[in-house]
Amino acid sequence: METQSVLNRAAPRIPSEIAENVASSKAYSEWTQIHEDLAWLRREMPLGQAHPEGFDPFWVVTRHADIQEIGRQPQLFLNTRHRKVLINKKTEQALRAPAAPGAPAPVNSLVSMDAPEHGIFRRLTFGDFAPKGIKGLDEQIRRIARESVGEMLSHGSQCNFLDDVALRYPLRVILELLGLPRTDEDRMLRMTQEFFNPQDPDYSDAKTAATRAGSAMSYEAVARLGDFFNALTDDRRANPREDVATIIANSKINGEPISHWDAASYYITITTAGHDTTSSSTAGAVWALAERPDVFAAVKADRDLIPGLVDEAIRWTSPILHFMRTATQDYDLSGQQIRAGDWLMLSFPSANRDEAVFDDPFVFRPDRKPNPHLAFGYGAHVCLGQHLARMEMRIFFEEFFDRIEALELSGTPRRTISTFVGGVKSLPIRFAAA
Repeated sequence: METQSVLNRAAPRIPSEIAENVASSKAYSEWTQIHEDLAWLRREMPLGQAHPEGFDPFWVVTRHADIQEIGRQPQLFLNTRHRKVLINKKTEQALRAPAAPGAPAPVNSLVSMDAPEHGIFRRLTFGDFAPKGIKGLDEQIRRIARESVGEMLSHGSQCNFLDDVALRYPLRVILELLGLPRTDEDRMLRMTQEFFNPQDPDYSDAKTAATRAGSAMSYEAVARLGDFFNALTDDRRANPREDVATIIANSKINGEPISHWDAASYYITITTAGHDTTSSSTAGAVWALAERPDVFAAVKADRDLIPGLVDEAIRWTSPILHFMRTATQDYDLSGQQIRAGDWLMLSFPSANRDEAVFDDPFVFRPDRKPNPHLAFGYGAHVCLGQHLARMEMRIFFEEFFDRIEALELSGTPRRTISTFVGGVKSLPIRFAAA
């Protein structure tokens, strides 16, 4: 269902300044004001329609319960390919123009798909990323975690935690799962950053960043990633191994070999989402700990708090800032009439600070129980790699607290300029070895 939103005159209209902010990559990089805006919306207009300049109108869904209700009904609220993320009218027209009606999206990823296609593709690797499937990876991941903490210590007493540790640790795990060599690390990191951050001039050239201000991901980076992974598919078909890349390359869809495009899209999903969001959450935890010596001391004294630290960091960081859904029929959501064709933004940073669900939502608490955050999504589209992400972060912080005695900021952290995948862009820290 490829439809554009139209003005829903029955919808409460979000104040223009807030509407512009929820569509602004700069607002998410600054972080404080957008949370004030989202808190106002939860309180005063939890479901309202935004009309930022250059975009089709869309509902902003700010409450935890409403996002869950949408997530439970994927047949009513579709991803609709490239409209799964917020894009402006100009970008959407460019995406539509060269393609014939019904042509595939640039990336046929799990997060783009709807039923029944979504279930078919998800099952290809579901077992590999389920708790039982990752159980045997403990020592492999621990080796990489020890190496990463060791590299951090090799910098002396200061480093940029994001560049020197957080970006590379989960990427190395993903490379090993796919059976790719370390020599691909720098190239993969660069392509991933370009893919998720076309709005940020630190990852895209200034001209590209300006023209992509209304696009959540770089389709130029998709082409480069596609070329890389097409070669991987050919190799794993000719030379199968015991790795996830071989499983994908030799999969069958409805009895036919998976296409190169579908295989490449699958690899792209695993490598980009599988490492970028985990690195953001890991860095978010270290940022929070560096600002809170009492919390650092509490977790160091009681390692049973580490699993709670992991989930709290994921909630706190909310690296996936939003997904979009399109209504297939009229629907009453919390007293508001959603109409068929309406476009909806699911705001995960807002849901993860919903006062109706979380006590003291703006306080960082590793002892928070329960912690029903929605940072991994909800329902049929819940993140396939959530168990691996938690495992990676748990093992990393077990090694981290064994070898780090003290921690503080040594400069001003910065956040990525993005409306889709957000998080830490620079994290200067000072530390003491245990």
